[in-house]
Amino acid sequence: MPVVYRFRVTFEDYDEVTRDIEIKSTQFFSELHQTIQSSIGFDNSKPASFYMSNDNWIKGQEISTEPRTDKQGNKSVLMSDARLCDYIADPHQKIYYISDYDAAWTFQILLMKIVPQADPMKNYPACVKSTGEAPKQYVQTSVPKIIAVEDEEFNNLMMEEETDDTEDTAEDSILGDTEDGVEMEEIQGMSEEGEEEETEDGEGEVNYNESEEDQKEDY
Repeated sequence: MPVVYRFRVTFEDYDEVTRDIEIKSTQFFSELHQTIQSSIGFDNSKPASFYMSNDNWIKGQEISTEPRTDKQGNKSVLMSDARLCDYIADPHQKIYYISDYDAAWTFQILLMKIVPQADPMKNYPACVKSTGEAPKQYVQTSVPKIIAVEDEEFNNLMMEEETDDTEDTAEDSILGDTEDGVEMEEIQGMSEEGEEEETEDGEGEVNYNESEEDQKEDY
């Protein structure tokens, strides 16, 4: 008759979050994997691996959801083919568990207790104790908010810009007219001065007709 393993599963980065799971020794690592996922609220959609470890948490044999080969060329064992009793060699067995290789959710699993006989009224595997709230599986990134400008406010802004442009244009026009006006006045002034000079010169001229008449009278 199979015995029952009671494991304590702890988030490596969240010591206060733990799950106690009981599972029969003849059940498979794939069942332990699924129970851990459901107990922490993960969706079980990502690949994962167990690593049988020694007392110093040194990773050994890999047992994975899909075939894998490490850098040394060692192939992993599939969870669906691996029974727990075939890999548990220590009454305080330690196991590393990594879920989602990209996110690298890491857990430490410790065999806490071996129950000699399974409870016929209990369905295994089962989470028998839960402590702490597990972190969210997917980290949500904040999207920068785009502040929409109301139509009326936008129109007001556009009208202000047009008003500024109109004022600048008006100022340029006034300056242009002023410059032109100054030039015309100067030209007119110069013309009037010229006429005055001619008039003064005219007053100094001799009236030849009057001189001739005077001369006739003298004769």
